[in-house]
Order: sequence, then C-alpha cells, then structure tokens
Amino acid sequence: MGLHRARGALLRLVSVAIICMGFTQAAPAGMIGTASLLDDESRAASVSRVEILLARDDVAGQLAAFGVDRSLVVERLNGLSNAELLELEGQLDSQIAGGDLLGVIGAVFVVLLILELVGVTDIFKSI
Repeated sequence: MGLHRARGALLRLVSVAIICMGFTQAAPAGMIGTASLLDDESRAASVSRVEILLARDDVAGQLAAFGVDRSLVVERLNGLSNAELLELEGQLDSQIAGGDLLGVIGAVFVVLLILELVGVTDIFKSI
C-alpha cells in the first residue's frame, strides 16, 4: 500500500510539473542601446548640475525666503522628463549674475553712442 501511495504522489507531482511547464515566463533579454545609456548618463549629469546649483547658499536662502522645502524641489526635479530637465538646465545656464549678456552689450553700445554724439569721445570716426 505504501508503494501505491508513493507512486500516486509521484504521478501527481509529475503531472503538476508538466502542466506548469507551459506557464514559465521568459525574461526579455537584449542589448542596451548606446543612446539609452547616454541618455541615462546625461540625465544623471544634468540632475547633478542642478542639485549643485540648488546647494549654493544664495539659492538655498532664496528658496527658504519663498517658503519652499529643498527636499520637495529635489523630488520634483527627479520627476522631470529628460526634455524638461534639459530645458531647465539650459535656462539656468543662460542666466548670469549681472543679467542677460546681450542687454549688457546693448547698454554699453548706447552709452558709447551717446558719448560720441555729445562729443565727449571720438570713437566712431566714420559717423
């Protein structure tokens, strides 16, 4: 009788194993593309540059003055898409301490033009 039970248990076990063979899932494997890898590295570098900017004392002080928690800013920064992150980084890179560079050049040109027209300087001899 013991042999009959063992045989029945073995038969059930083999039956379940055969049935479960059809339910196995294959793991998708493939090459990681260079573009994907570069996007990940570029994103990490962009996030790092923005976080360094946020860590500056003047920026952190301004955020605190606005009542913004730095951890909330970092959380929202991590939630940005790659395109949004690149746009934000581009806007931050275009800002300089004194304002827009073209505005400074334009102001210097206007001052020189006024000084030339008044006769204080003789910079534009061909006018």
